[in-house]
Amino acid sequence: MKADFYETLGVAKAADDKELKSAYRKLAMQFHPDRNPGDEAAEQRFKEINEAYETLKDPQKRAAYDRFGHAAFENGGMGGGAGFGGAGGFADIFEDIFGEMMGGARRRGPGGRDRGADLRYNMEISLEEAYAGKTAQIHVPTSVTCDECAGSGAKPGTSPVTCTTCHGAGRVRAAQGFFSIERACPTCHGRGQTIQDPCAKCSGQGRVTEERSLSVNIPAGIDDGTRIRLTGEGEAGMRGGPSGDLYIFLSVAPHELFQRDGADLYCRAPISMTAAALGSDFEVATLDGTQTRVKIPEGTQNGRQFRLKGKGMPVLRQPAVGDLYIQVAVETPQNLTRRQRELLEEFDTLSSKENSPQSSGFFSRMKEFFDSSGK
Repeated sequence: MKADFYETLGVAKAADDKELKSAYRKLAMQFHPDRNPGDEAAEQRFKEINEAYETLKDPQKRAAYDRFGHAAFENGGMGGGAGFGGAGGFADIFEDIFGEMMGGARRRGPGGRDRGADLRYNMEISLEEAYAGKTAQIHVPTSVTCDECAGSGAKPGTSPVTCTTCHGAGRVRAAQGFFSIERACPTCHGRGQTIQDPCAKCSGQGRVTEERSLSVNIPAGIDDGTRIRLTGEGEAGMRGGPSGDLYIFLSVAPHELFQRDGADLYCRAPISMTAAALGSDFEVATLDGTQTRVKIPEGTQNGRQFRLKGKGMPVLRQPAVGDLYIQVAVETPQNLTRRQRELLEEFDTLSSKENSPQSSGFFSRMKEFFDSSGK
């Protein structure tokens, strides 16, 4: 037995269109097969959610359902749910949820013409390029308007003709039970026109495949994962339809010296034990092409950070600049000679608690804890 459509969407029977749409969006995103690969239960739930919404969002269908229940759509009624094929309403909200990133989604342009698909281009840049910004040239294989027929799809010297099935409307009506259903014309597929003598170059499609060269402006301060949209630079539409968009997905390659956190940069600088104990200084290169001297005071501990103000990443489309943090890592000497070992042993003999207060304090507390436990 089918579940109640209102219960399927988790809404009250008096829910308005806004509540229905909100509930559907939430459930469709949760149970969509792309988010639950291989989960048959989720796929079935998605179909039920879609069927319920397809019925309740239409005022006539909803009125029939409220009066007759599921029987309104059985035995020659309005037909079952939309499943994955769906009617136009489902396509609209599906695109609203998963929309432009689905790539192959088709949308209608003016006059019923098919809009071209959106395209995705992945680009990796260096941290230096993200810091300074750049203009990049990319090559994108895509569909472009056929120059032979100017996108009409018809052989030069001829023109598309009005569809004899829908008489140019692009839609046809069919009676089903108590209701009249309007759908895209099966002959012209909603375009209102047909091609009797197709263009030889594009085979009536109105577009051909070419590799396009495009210039992409990458602003300074761009972050990893940023998406740049180039309107109208996607795939050309069918038979003169509007073009889709091109989305550039940027990734910033890992740097050998710097790690990024927002507008701030971090750099790990190993220093010798003697440099940390006696104090020292060294120069670090920064992404702006300059060098900055870092002064290490005597007694510097491992992990201490030194801030270089304004030496980080620029903030995207703002005058602000982040900071660079130098974190010192005190390196323990290795491969000691006999003389080096003797000197370190002598130093250890002469050392006092004041030389290593953290170490002395830790082991003193550990001893007190052990003694107090009575073991």
